[in-house]
Amino acid sequence: MSTYPFATLPDYLRPGLRLVFVGINPSVYAVQRGHYFARPTNRFWPAFSRSRLSAPIREALDRESLVPEDDASLLDLGIGFTDVVKLPTRNVADLAPRDFQEWAPRLVERLLSCAPEVVCFHGITGYRAFAHHGLGLDDRDFDLGLQPLTLGRARLFLVPNPSPANAHFRLYDQVVWYDRLAELFDTLAR
Repeated sequence: MSTYPFATLPDYLRPGLRLVFVGINPSVYAVQRGHYFARPTNRFWPAFSRSRLSAPIREALDRESLVPEDDASLLDLGIGFTDVVKLPTRNVADLAPRDFQEWAPRLVERLLSCAPEVVCFHGITGYRAFAHHGLGLDDRDFDLGLQPLTLGRARLFLVPNPSPANAHFRLYDQVVWYDRLAELFDTLAR
């Protein structure tokens, strides 16, 4: 399913998506398992499962919680997944600035071609590199939440990185940010 000349996670993207989740890059562990946010200590799936954002998805699947193996099936429910950089590493520190320089413009193209309503970036590190190398913005500080610019029709939203290495945020904090993203969808529906 991957169109890349190396082992990585596939892009779960297509036109008509409501939401695309964007990670910094896939971990080697996630690629070995074939699923986004696959490490058991990653907060994405537990937080997303507890959030109001996932309520319609959990209802559609008749489940109380979602797991990494659900990533591909969420495409049929309007949610996609991709990364700023598609190169898998053991740690984000293994990425070089040139990796972001090469891959951020590619992400811009992928997102413009599928034109989702909202793109949710996980972590300031990945978003800052995307904004600099993909959108041509200076290296400024970014706040979590709705960003003041769009990419085509897509609203850009920034949440904390759910990695356990991001000790500044707890599971509860991650849930709160996904609930805030649900609030954005509420305002877009009006």
